[in-house]
Amino acid sequence: MTTGEPRRALASVAADVAVVLMFVGIGRHVHDHGVNLAGMASTSWPFLVGLAVGWSIVAPRRAPTALVTGAVAWLSCVVVGMALRVVSGQGIAVAFVIVALGFLGALMLGWRGVVALSRRGPRSATRVTFARRAAAWRRDDDSVV
Repeated sequence: MTTGEPRRALASVAADVAVVLMFVGIGRHVHDHGVNLAGMASTSWPFLVGLAVGWSIVAPRRAPTALVTGAVAWLSCVVVGMALRVVSGQGIAVAFVIVALGFLGALMLGWRGVVALSRRGPRSATRVTFARRAAAWRRDDDSVV
């Protein structure tokens, strides 16, 4: 583990928790259940437990910002979260499962995708293509472009 790895892991867990809380807060607001501490806690705990299960499965083996880590965290969050909702009597509906999969997946994988793209930097193929086009333009040769 590198020096920045624990900090990156903590930030990644915090980002995923923020996504879950955002999902719960938006859902409670849209359905007029109120965004208060007790309501947020009762609705979010199954998903946060699911998220913790996912993180415990993947964290020792994968980088916290890896898409694989995000996929395991996301799917565990939804599957375990929905199972716990059923067991605790909160209930689920097909539309709710679909929305949870979509929202949580888009955000948990989305922020990791942005991180991955930001780390790549400029691609060498893009630089080569640009250099070839610039050289062709200087020669006034349209066949390369």
